[in-house]
Amino acid sequence: MRTIISVSNKSGVADFAHGLQELGIEVFSTGGTKKSLEIAGAKVRSISELTGFPEILDGRVKTLHPAVHGGILARRDLPQHLAELAQNHIETIDMVVVNLYPFVETVTRGDVSLDKALENIDIGGPTMIRSAAKNFPSVLVIVDPEDYDLILSQLRQGDIALKERKRLAQKAFQHVAIYDTAIAQYLNEESFPEEMTIALKKSHSLRYGENPHQQAALYIEQNVKQAQNGLTSLKHLNGPEISFNNLLDFDAALNMLGNFTAPTVAIMKHTNSCGLASHDSLAEAYRRALTGDPLASFGGVVASNQTIDLATAEEINKTHYDAIIAPKYEKEALELLKRKKSLRLVEVPLPRHSEHGEESHLDFRHVKGCFLAQTLDFFTESELAPRTVTNRQPTQAELSNLLFAWKTVKGIKSNAIVIVKDKTLLGMGAGQPSRVVSVELALKRAGDEAKDSVLASDAFFPFTDGPELAIKNGVTAIIQPGGSVRDKEVIDMANQYNIAMVFTGVRHFRH
Repeated sequence: MRTIISVSNKSGVADFAHGLQELGIEVFSTGGTKKSLEIAGAKVRSISELTGFPEILDGRVKTLHPAVHGGILARRDLPQHLAELAQNHIETIDMVVVNLYPFVETVTRGDVSLDKALENIDIGGPTMIRSAAKNFPSVLVIVDPEDYDLILSQLRQGDIALKERKRLAQKAFQHVAIYDTAIAQYLNEESFPEEMTIALKKSHSLRYGENPHQQAALYIEQNVKQAQNGLTSLKHLNGPEISFNNLLDFDAALNMLGNFTAPTVAIMKHTNSCGLASHDSLAEAYRRALTGDPLASFGGVVASNQTIDLATAEEINKTHYDAIIAPKYEKEALELLKRKKSLRLVEVPLPRHSEHGEESHLDFRHVKGCFLAQTLDFFTESELAPRTVTNRQPTQAELSNLLFAWKTVKGIKSNAIVIVKDKTLLGMGAGQPSRVVSVELALKRAGDEAKDSVLASDAFFPFTDGPELAIKNGVTAIIQPGGSVRDKEVIDMANQYNIAMVFTGVRHFRH
């Protein structure tokens, strides 16, 4: 047997080469890999000996040669292929061990020149990998150092089974596909190019999906133009395995809390916030959030945009929750919360939402047979200074609560309505086909507390029925996008009741 070893990641390769040579397998190698193996005491022959041609163009051309690819690609079951090899004095190559130039590591270091990036695009490596993977029944292809020990073990026992060879080939083609995706991402300057691939790397399997009969796993998107953040930086500090549904709630919590800078606590249930409040005291923010819906909060997820201190932990500890997510925990708070073995404690840096779209960050939604792609939802500067459309201006206290409500409603499922007072979510209606039904649900949850509250709607009111119902139950100010053909009717009705209404000019659907 003969093998070619040419790797950028040299982890474990010297031991692997020694193991191959103990089995009588001849090793050929290139440049830096050859030097590394020789220093480790392995007996290595140069690729130039195989090709009869020197490496040229600063190593750009070394393995792109018929002596290499003919030896890899020849089908052993076709006599004419073997005859052609013999006629051209080419011997078969039975194993290719290759991983690629560190393109991703290079272009994500910071200010990297285009010339430097281009020099780190591997050409010969992917070509050898694809050749070997195409001919996997006869040629072993190894791209992952984690496979070295397994392959050595199986070689010592005899030949490698076809099923294992196929697994290695699939892994090799996927390795090259992700590599090419990273290069395409780096060179891309369009928000929505005509063709696009999404690169995913498996983090770990999950116990099950949304329901116990569904299998699931967590994959991390690989994108050279966006930093790894959010749930990719998750640290599991305590409690049972994190579930599929936990992760959905964590994501919803990060989306919600990213809108707020003041100390804020959200209580998440089925990706909606059933409790939310901001206050200078985090413990008070939690207490107020809990008043939003104490019954629904049971078994939910508590999320904070600030370090959980001992006072807040003591309050949280009084109720049963499935998980807590925060950027940090004070030592005493963590010790207290860890006493509940069934409570998942998660640490995640909080991403801050910008006030402009980031075109390299796309929000993907999978629908049957398709992907939808959009830029991230964000707040515009103008909507945070909304336009008053009624005779009465909102008071300063109302305006403060209206802006809190507007940031809240963006994170609630459409049709979304929230009732707010004292920067506390009192009630919300979400996911209803009818906007007036969402108003009814929000008011029902708020109860008597709706008196002197404010309301936010994620999209315009198509009729006067929703706003009028809210006003009759104590709402004194409303924030909504506007834009309905019946805006004048809604405004006239608000003036009739002498309440304040502001338009943002922007909607925030969350389907």
